[in-house]
Amino acid sequence: MKPITCIPLCAMLAVAMLAGCQRAPDAQDVDGAVQAAAEIADPAPPVTGREAPQFQFSDDDVGIALAPTPGFALHRDFTRDYLSAGMWKAFAAPEARGEPLAALVLEGSDKITAAELRIGTSTDSHAVVTCLDPPEGATAEPSDEVRIDGQPFRHFRAADAAMSHYQSVDAYRSVRNERCIAIDLLVAGTRPEVYDSPATPPFDEATARARLQEALGAVRITR
Repeated sequence: MKPITCIPLCAMLAVAMLAGCQRAPDAQDVDGAVQAAAEIADPAPPVTGREAPQFQFSDDDVGIALAPTPGFALHRDFTRDYLSAGMWKAFAAPEARGEPLAALVLEGSDKITAAELRIGTSTDSHAVVTCLDPPEGATAEPSDEVRIDGQPFRHFRAADAAMSHYQSVDAYRSVRNERCIAIDLLVAGTRPEVYDSPATPPFDEATARARLQEALGAVRITR
C-alpha cells in the first residue's frame, strides 16, 4: 500500500504559521511611514551658514539690517526736533550729501529727553573720503575701533549744546562697498530746569545710553 503524502497538509500548515508570525501594523508605524515618505518627497532645504533672522529693516544695496528690538520704534526718517536738524549723520558737513536709512527711537522719548539709534549713508566722494574723520564737535577722547556684527567701525564721541538744548552722540563710521555708513547713538533734549515747573524726563542719560547700546546689538552687516 502506498504511503499517504502530506504535501497539501504541510503547505497549509506553513501558510498558517507564516500568517501567525506577521502582525498587523499599528497606527504609530503607519504614521512613521507616512512622515518618512513625505520627507523623501519634499526634503528640508539644507542649512548653509547662520540662519537669516527676521529683520524689521533691511537694505540690500547698502548691506545693513536691523533685527527686532523691543522697546524701540522704527522710523525711516530723522525729522524729530533735535539739534541735528535731520541730517544723514550727526555733525555732517554741509557739502557732504547723504540719506537717512532708519532710526530706532526709544519708547518714551519726548521733548525733554529723547534717545535714538540712527543709520545713514552716503556715496558722495567727499563724504567717503572724510567718513572716518571725527567732526569738530568730537570730544578730546581719542577715537577707537569697535566691532559691530563682527565688522570694524571707527568710534568717537561728540557733543553740542545751544542755550537750554543739548545733544550727545556716540558715532560709529565705516567705509564699505564704496560708501560711508554712519551709525549714531544720539541722546538729545532740553534741560529740565529751564521750565517754570521742572519737567520730569522719561529716562536719565545713563539709561538712554545703556538702551542705545542694546539697540546697537541689533545692527547686522549683510554684505
